Amino acid sequence: MRILVVEDARSLAEVVAEGLRDQGMAVDLAHDGLEAAAKLDVNAYDVVVLDRDLPGVHGDVLCQMITGRDDRPMVLMLTAAGAPGDRVSGLTLGADDYLAKPFHFPELVLRIRGLARRRPSARARTLRSAGLELDPVRRTALRDGRPLSLSVKEFAVLEALLRASPGFLSAEDLLEQVWDENADPFTNTVTVTIGRLRRKLGGPPVITTTTGVGYRIADAPTGRRGAAPAR
Repeated sequence: MRILVVEDARSLAEVVAEGLRDQGMAVDLAHDGLEAAAKLDVNAYDVVVLDRDLPGVHGDVLCQMITGRDDRPMVLMLTAAGAPGDRVSGLTLGADDYLAKPFHFPELVLRIRGLARRRPSARARTLRSAGLELDPVRRTALRDGRPLSLSVKEFAVLEALLRASPGFLSAEDLLEQVWDENADPFTNTVTVTIGRLRRKLGGPPVITTTTGVGYRIADAPTGRRGAAPAR
């Protein structure tokens, strides 16, 4: 899940971003409306956490810009303007949810996950393939009924692969979806994380690699030309 946090208070933005990353989300930051608009033109987000009183482009204007897009992200307004009238006006602008500051962080996480599930393009809550079962909300993962103990990044990589199944995700796709815009495209972090995940999933292997294409979930290695062995 990829999130854009738009907040001009840099210290708060960093705290929110780090907290969401600890929950396995890929998080980008923008500190004004212009920067946010530029990132929305380049990246696909599931949810935008949006402050209203922004420099550059006001949050209300940005919200209207977002809600006018095709396949748009969901919008959670996170703002100090918490009176009932402010909430009504924010929702009228097209925001999908509204949370006033100060807020309880676990509630913010639940609201973001709830919004992601409500996206028209969202899939079923429980993801299943090749004997794997993953629930992003309860943060549980099973293989053939056996609970898996996964790190935050391992869980996020498995979720991304299951959402894409039976299609492939390249290392670049995984960097974008699981890490964020600050990830080094030349790093081997995807390879290392996939390796750890494969070991925890056990045999027979269900994550296959096709050279020049990427990774995918499959019932068993295909054995076709171009398929690389587990590493």
